[in-house]
Formats: sequence, structure tokens, C-alpha cells
Amino acid sequence: MRNRGESGMTSAMKKWLAPQHWKRDSDGPCVSLGAAGAFDDMHIFAPCVAFENGRYFMWYCGSRGKVADRVFALGLATSTDGVHFKKHPASPVYAFGDDRHSVLTPTFLRQPDGLVCREDGCFRMWFSSTDFPSANGFHTLHEATSRDGLAWTQPSTAQLEDIYAPTIIKEGDIYHMWYTDVAAEPWSIRYARSVDGRNWKVTEQSVLQLDQDWENQRLFYPTVLKADGMYMMWYGSYDGPSKTALGFAISPDGIHWQKNPTNPVFGPDESRHWESHYTTSQSVIRLSNGAWRIWYASRTKPPFSHKYFAIGTATWTGPG
Repeated sequence: MRNRGESGMTSAMKKWLAPQHWKRDSDGPCVSLGAAGAFDDMHIFAPCVAFENGRYFMWYCGSRGKVADRVFALGLATSTDGVHFKKHPASPVYAFGDDRHSVLTPTFLRQPDGLVCREDGCFRMWFSSTDFPSANGFHTLHEATSRDGLAWTQPSTAQLEDIYAPTIIKEGDIYHMWYTDVAAEPWSIRYARSVDGRNWKVTEQSVLQLDQDWENQRLFYPTVLKADGMYMMWYGSYDGPSKTALGFAISPDGIHWQKNPTNPVFGPDESRHWESHYTTSQSVIRLSNGAWRIWYASRTKPPFSHKYFAIGTATWTGPG
């Protein structure tokens, strides 16, 4: 057990371990499935959002076909307000290249506050990949770079195995990564660090495991940022047999975490059919006014012909 107990909490940590009141910003999705025949006409999830020069850029995973046959590529959508997005006509802007392996759960190198961190003028993107049609469940971590977010380098060779949904921030000369370990059930969350973003040293034990009553089957989709000198993590789990929601945890060092006792802090809204069951695979950044914005993928009620159905957004003013 790696979570800090009540006695290990500081007063600075406690203010973050209260209910989070996220406010949906629109009645419908900010990005929806593509029209029939588009690359994203059946499945859409895993938004990865960057804010630059007054605009929001969202890369997301989209696919055609049945659930078992899906192969995800990346689409791009842009927005001036973070709520209303328009898909780029060049989408899909990135694919693995072999018509078998998916590009999954992209993450950019970020500053601790969640804003994108360019290196040598380029975006650095990491993503997980797997061959869904083979059903072998094997996931690998890859990297690609781009100057404009449209033209990307070929996928790197695998940097790590059994990895899904990475999140990476850079502090000084150190790259910090948290990710979902999919080597065995139940999935958990691990931490790794690197001096170059390519060669990773993984902490021996997982840093977050199933241990709250609402959490079922697996933990997944960690998103980590830093505020008040502490690491903040939003992460997903199954909140019942066919729903997912997000929990929150805080850490002074990125390894020892205290979960919010009021978890889950964000979940489905049954009154909105397009997000009545799933709200995970999220991207979070802190806005210039100190508030937080989340983008998340959603799913309708079973039967699940669409693995994910739409992408929504919400804001939170922060603790207190």
C-alpha cells in the first residue's frame, strides 16, 4: 500500500482532498463521431489538448469498424474557447503506418502546470500502441515529434512494454512519467523517470492500486500535473460493471499518493445520453485564471457498438 495515511497529510494537501465541483460547459459534446465513411465514424476517445497562441489544439483517437477490428489514428480539432471545436480537414493527421497497430492515448511533453513544453521547437508526443485485431493485449510505448502538429515523424521503436495511457511532465532535466501497467490484472499505475525521455527507469512497485470502495477491476488513465508544489493526479476506474468515473490523488513526491476520500470526483451524467456511462481518458490543464479544464471521452449505455462515443469538457475553479 503506497497511499499516505491521514497522519501523513499536510495542511496544504488537505484542501485538495475535498469534493470537486466540475461544471459542464455545453449541452452537447465538443467533438463527436465523424460522418459515415470518416476515419472516426465509430469510435472516438483520448483527447490530448495543448494551448498555444490563444488557441486550443486537440489530438484525439478515432477509428472505424467493429470494436474487435478497430485501428485508431489521430485526428486534430481546434478551438478558440476550449468548448467548441472544429475538426481539421487534414485528419487523420497521424497513424502507426501498418494498418494493424493503433495510436492510443497520446500525451505531449508538458510543463508541470500542464501547458505544452516544446523542445527544439517541436512537440514531443508519446503514445501507447497495440494490435486490437490480434487480441493479444500487448501494449508498447512509442514517441513521435512534430513542429506543426500535422506532419509527424515515424513511430520510434518501443521504449517500454505493457504500458497504456502515459502522462509526462518535465521538471529541470528530469522527465517524469506515470502510466497504466497492463502486464497483469488488476491494472495499476506506475511511475518512471528519464534524463532524455527515451530511456526510462521504472519504479519497482506500482504507485497507485485498487483500494477504494468505488474502484473496480482496474485503474487507468492517470493525468498528472503540479500545483502548490505538489503532484495532482486524476485517474479512472470502473464505478460499477458498465460505468467509469475519475478519482483524484495528491502527492508530495509523485510516488507516495493520498487519494481523495470523496472519490470519485467526476463521473457520468445519466441525463446526457452521450455521456451516461463513461467519463475517462481525460486531458487536464490549468487555465490562466487559475481554474482547471478537463476534456474527457464518454460512452452511451450498453450495448457498446461504439467503444467511445464523444468528447466533452468541464471546468473546476479549484479547491475552496
